Amino acid sequence: MGKAFGRPVRITAAALAAAGALAGCGGDRQVGTAALVGGDRITVTTLSQTVRDWRSQFAKDSVANQMRSNPNDPTGQIGADSGESDVRGALTLLVNFRVAARMARDQGVAVQESQTDAIVSLLDQRGGSGSFTLASGLPRERTRDVARFLATQQLVMRRFGADGNPQSPQTAQAGQNWNQLFRTTADRMHIKINPRYGTFDPARGDIGPVAYRLSSPETGVER
Repeated sequence: MGKAFGRPVRITAAALAAAGALAGCGGDRQVGTAALVGGDRITVTTLSQTVRDWRSQFAKDSVANQMRSNPNDPTGQIGADSGESDVRGALTLLVNFRVAARMARDQGVAVQESQTDAIVSLLDQRGGSGSFTLASGLPRERTRDVARFLATQQLVMRRFGADGNPQSPQTAQAGQNWNQLFRTTADRMHIKINPRYGTFDPARGDIGPVAYRLSSPETGVER
């Protein structure tokens, strides 16, 4: 994304480090829950509508399609590819937003609306903030959520010594610190993912494909 954010960190990096599929049985199951993030519930209805809106909008946005298909553009690294992976990518981002918000509170970082506005403006200069959001795997109405995430990343990395130069050792180290703090924060939030959407891959830091077993997949999230 250039000097505003630095290249060491992407929006899905270090996501959901403590999350995973819930393989057990019994307990207090919340049917209709896609994920639980620190007590905050993301419903299956919300996730499904988000993906439907995204697919409809993305199909009509040629700029977003170009961003997503260009391997040299950072947005090409964001979100998922197609089909079920679209759902996993969207859910990962919705969870990431909540983890970043908690991390900002823990660090005493207050993201002002003006700072979010500045990110939106910058994205508008680089192909359009709405198109960038679509390339990320979310519908246009999530643009400010994406911008707020990036503003949070920018502010926290500055605290870690990022100097605005994506090639500098200081920014690289700040990116590593961000990733580690993101994982630690996610771990404390006791994130739980509905197994129907896949399993957590600690090496990739996102939600991987469903690992089918002989028994039927669970349909709810256990606490």
